[in-house]
Amino acid sequence: MLAKLCTRSAVRRCAGTGVLALALLGSVLPAAAAAASAPAPADRPDLSRFYRQKVAWGACAGPGMPRDMQCGKVTVPLDYARPGTGTLDLALARYRGTGTPHHSVLLNFGGPGGAGVNELAYDGQQFMGLTNGYDVVTFDPRGVGRSSPVSCGDGGDQTAAVTGADADLAHPQALLRQLRQSAAACARSSGDVLPYIGTVNAARDLDVIRQALGEQKLNYLGFSYGTRLGSVYAAQFPHNVGRMALDGVDTLTESLAEQGIDGARGQQTALEDFLDWCARDAGCPFGRDRRAAGDAVAGLVRSLDRRPVTTDGGDPFSGQDLVAAIVQALYSKDLWPSLERALGSLTEDRDPRGIMGFATGGAGPVLGRPARHDGLVDPQDVPADNLQAALMAINCADDPDRPSAARIAGDLKRLRAAYDEASPVFGRYRLTQVLMCYGRPKGTDFIRTRVKDVDTPRMLLVGTRGDPATPYPWAVSTAQRLGPAAVVLDNKGDGHTGYGSSVCVHRTVDEFLLHGSLPAYGSSCPADGKEWSVFPNRIDR
Repeated sequence: MLAKLCTRSAVRRCAGTGVLALALLGSVLPAAAAAASAPAPADRPDLSRFYRQKVAWGACAGPGMPRDMQCGKVTVPLDYARPGTGTLDLALARYRGTGTPHHSVLLNFGGPGGAGVNELAYDGQQFMGLTNGYDVVTFDPRGVGRSSPVSCGDGGDQTAAVTGADADLAHPQALLRQLRQSAAACARSSGDVLPYIGTVNAARDLDVIRQALGEQKLNYLGFSYGTRLGSVYAAQFPHNVGRMALDGVDTLTESLAEQGIDGARGQQTALEDFLDWCARDAGCPFGRDRRAAGDAVAGLVRSLDRRPVTTDGGDPFSGQDLVAAIVQALYSKDLWPSLERALGSLTEDRDPRGIMGFATGGAGPVLGRPARHDGLVDPQDVPADNLQAALMAINCADDPDRPSAARIAGDLKRLRAAYDEASPVFGRYRLTQVLMCYGRPKGTDFIRTRVKDVDTPRMLLVGTRGDPATPYPWAVSTAQRLGPAAVVLDNKGDGHTGYGSSVCVHRTVDEFLLHGSLPAYGSSCPADGKEWSVFPNRIDR
């Protein structure tokens, strides 16, 4: 889903995500690979060679890599339907477990488009408890990070130019023309891997990784978009599911337009929680009147869209830039004090530097380096826009809706009213994603039609009440869709996902993954995250 550009372990360093480039994309891209239930390797001799791999672990390349983290790779077919047409390598990383014997647990940090190797290097301490029984392993999915990264090259700049305050929603045809040009640049810059990225193929890759790790069952912890990936794996390979925990649960049924409305509501709720907190503090830049504070934020966005402030680099900083920054700051309650100070500097001194720390930055390699699938990409050669480009490509590959230009033009006024009603602050920002997949080939309908009633061991789903990216109702609806196997833990706290912010959630997830102990149906974690549930339901490995 589009809102999850900032992955769950990166919420403290979201300055590098370049949020403005994500909202719209139309394209003339190659057709996505056909989706179908994945056959067992025994039924496909042409796939068997991929299931005979063992990972050769060694030192991790790149600056800042922890010395105790190991890296490796696995090779997967570019096209599972025609595995003889080419391969690509997927980057892996792990922290070794301390217990003997021990298994592996595979992590996906979300996005879609989050590079697992960098995430684990940055935030690995979060998962050291799991090394008591597991090698903690992660990977860069196809099209992401070191694994044949996609890029939009200069098209990313063109997209950003029509997705901010200057986007003319009254003339969608002009926007679509510009976005087609941008999407053509995405196709040129991404190489032949682009038609084959998406969650269906990524889930097949998980099974190859499982076998390469020497596991009969996949033990898995997925955050945000990673919950979608885990759910698709469970539908494709139900008998290979081990212990699966999904935190910040994605929707499996809603169109991108519907997701946008739900996302706007979720972000508005998170903003109101922040303003409740801010209004109790004497330093709140919007005063102590809670209702007036909400009106002041919406007014500030409108004012900056009319008259942006100028950054130190001479660029305009608009109201939509501000919204993008607030989106990222709301991912974690730990960021609220910094957000309060940054908004104070912006409102009192018209100084955007503090707030830009959430919305901009992202120093990285030059855009438009060609993607490769003949080996891992050097960390220094990963395109700076890879996260945004992969997010757009994966979401569109997973979504079968392709409204015509005429329908978009006819629906835009109605949709704008619905988005504004969902959130006066985030509505316009989220509305632009309605156009995101315009002109792309139709995506797979596998997720909507086939990912349900999974025949797996019970799995743990965590939904957080104040989550701005994956609203709590999605955890409930996804659990209902997956069937009796899904047990929901209701986290009463704030922020995107619960594992990194709630002791209760953290312990509950670790207890399940390490010992197979699930909370009872209907269990919850309190808002302070300090208490945790009793585990009456033991599950054998």
